Amino acid sequence: MNVVRINTAHQTTDSAINIINNVRSVSDCLAILVDTKGPEIRTKNISEPIKISKGEKIIIKSGDEQSRTGMLVVDYLHFTRDIPVGSSVLIDDGELELTIVDKVDDHLIALVGNDGFVKNRKSINVPGISLNLPSLTDKDRQFIRWAAANDLDFIAHSFVRNKKDVLAVQEILDEENSKIKIIAKIENTDGVKNIDEILDHAYGIMVARGDLGIEIPAEKIPSIQRRLIRKCVERKKPVIIATQMLHTMINNPRPTRAEVSDVATAIYDRTDAIMLSGETAYGQFPIEAVQVMTRIAIEVESSKDKRNDLPVPRLENEVSAFLAEAAVMSASELKVAAIITDTLTGKIARYISAFRSPRPVYAKCHTGKVKRELALSYGVFATEIVVKKNKYKLVETSLLDLVERGFISEKDTVVYVGGNFGVGGGTSFIEIASVAQMMHQKKEKSEK
Repeated sequence: MNVVRINTAHQTTDSAINIINNVRSVSDCLAILVDTKGPEIRTKNISEPIKISKGEKIIIKSGDEQSRTGMLVVDYLHFTRDIPVGSSVLIDDGELELTIVDKVDDHLIALVGNDGFVKNRKSINVPGISLNLPSLTDKDRQFIRWAAANDLDFIAHSFVRNKKDVLAVQEILDEENSKIKIIAKIENTDGVKNIDEILDHAYGIMVARGDLGIEIPAEKIPSIQRRLIRKCVERKKPVIIATQMLHTMINNPRPTRAEVSDVATAIYDRTDAIMLSGETAYGQFPIEAVQVMTRIAIEVESSKDKRNDLPVPRLENEVSAFLAEAAVMSASELKVAAIITDTLTGKIARYISAFRSPRPVYAKCHTGKVKRELALSYGVFATEIVVKKNKYKLVETSLLDLVERGFISEKDTVVYVGGNFGVGGGTSFIEIASVAQMMHQKKEKSEK
């Protein structure tokens, strides 16, 4: 695994700190991502599950009353005002469906579509209806500030509808002087519709297909998934495909063939990352689920057709993108062992990643923060390097470290993408040669 996700819907800051300590005791390369709850509606004040039956009519309202047989209370104050007659209301990830048939004063009357039990704090979705929910809850704000204080890597903000939802998180991070990157979770129609403006402000996105599959007809999800991946690749931003990828492995040691195909499809579509949820959060076979997903990824990567790669536009006079594309083309045509780059911000490594190199990309980073941020970028293996004053020594040190780690050998031919103007001076060249030649050349120059 490359990234650890903490779902704040099921955590307190005290319990989450234990996860952080465990992760950091294992490795300083694993990135930590914190999920916010985001704008959502849930059932409330249900002491015991309430049975509902198909064809029954029940009341739905907001407020502080106790939910009971024949009446459900929800935690969104303007539910009655904002939900029109004829709307479909889905409870508990779509397990229960109700249809609003009338609106009376302070409550709605709903017709129950199927038998079941309504439990406390279960999700409520109203497909196709845009609600004016606040972007952040008090718990979200608490966790964002907590994440900043603990120097975590990513905030995955749930139910992002537009750029304002991203900027609301960014405002808190700015107040905390934090460099945490924001991942926008796309899980409703507004998020899909406003993807361009969201990508203007987010570091990347997560296609959270659970709620998305409730808000949007399930048969539309594969094409939306493909379109969102394409948008991210074009914008050179990481994209995660999530939810129910190996769902049966929560209770079974093996996935279904359909699940294997689902994981494979996301990889064939050129996603950066694939994510497990319940399989590792509370499933009976968490290690096996990671192993299975890894095996699928390795097998599919070996059979991808280069002709299906996505085009990545280069902006006018964008030197980094030009060099990134040239490096990937060189790596493909010349059959080199790897692409190597040193990076202060991670930008050039992300750009190389966007062009989906057939060879591994080894990014030598100047901070642990950037190293962990690159954990979400396709094909990038990031490690930290000690900054040297001499710009020639930087290349030599990067190559020597990779040789010592066993990633490359001195006989290998590699593509090196770097800058002539020292750390932070920007990317300005690519060089193709054997590792031994580069190290010898740079050593001579540094001695002079």
